[in-house]
Amino acid sequence: NKTLGKFQLVDIPPAPRGVPQIEVTFDIDANGIVHVSAKDRGTGKEQSMTITGQSALPKEDIDRMVHDAEAFAEEDRKRRVEADARNNADTLLYSTEKLVRDNGDKISAEHKARLEESQGKLRSALEGSDADAITTATDDLMRVSQEVGQALYAAGAADQAGQATTGGFAGSQASSDDDIVDAEVVDEGEDRDDNKGAA
Repeated sequence: NKTLGKFQLVDIPPAPRGVPQIEVTFDIDANGIVHVSAKDRGTGKEQSMTITGQSALPKEDIDRMVHDAEAFAEEDRKRRVEADARNNADTLLYSTEKLVRDNGDKISAEHKARLEESQGKLRSALEGSDADAITTATDDLMRVSQEVGQALYAAGAADQAGQATTGGFAGSQASSDDDIVDAEVVDEGEDRDDNKGAA
């Protein structure tokens, strides 16, 4: 590999994994000049560079690189599949660990045990380099985490329904109490007669 140039996209604020979105663009014009740009969609920060003909490779080097790329295409594909599987697995492990941290008191002991078992299997798979084993363990953990998510959702809905029922009962009691009014009735005619007698 020959380095044609370097640039850094700086001033990106710290953010949790998976939040920053960086858009990288490579444009080659008719003169063989390469324009590379990277932009953070969140902040709008952008950095770019232009690679001109002076830094271009000789034709022999280009032909050799193309031949090497074709020869190692299958190996590169396998590495890409493994890298994608690892990234997906890491992301899922992080999100399920966060799920347990944030909702540990609401998750049943059975679901916690199943999550921990699936997380352990996935960590073991990540120690190796078998993309299929990593994908299988990731799928298993995904199924368990979806079950846990559904259970949390159902429990939350039941809690809300219970609160609504309790609130409705309290409201009906309050409204029935509101119907009772203590009042004193004064007859205006009687009041006038009393005033005449006093005069």
